[in-house]
Amino acid sequence: MALQENPQHQEGKTTKAIEEQTAKLPSKLFLCAALGAMAVSLALKCAGHKHTALFVGQWAAPFLLLGTYNKIVKTQGHDQQDR
Repeated sequence: MALQENPQHQEGKTTKAIEEQTAKLPSKLFLCAALGAMAVSLALKCAGHKHTALFVGQWAAPFLLLGTYNKIVKTQGHDQQDR
C-alpha cells in the first residue's frame, strides 16, 4: 500500500520535537510498563486495596497506546519524510 503524501501538510516544530524525543525510547519500555501496572494492580487487589488496584490497573491501556504511538513515530513519523 503506497503512502499518500500531502505536500501542504507539514508537522509543527513542537510535534517534531516530541517525536524526536519519543523515538529515542525503546518500544519494550511501554510494554514492560503496562505489564508492571497490571502486576502492581494484582498485588494491590490481593492486599485488599480495591480502589487503588483499579486505578493502577487502568494505566496499562495508556502505556500500550503510548507504545503504539512510539512505534508509529519510528516507522512512519516525520523523521522518515525529512530524510
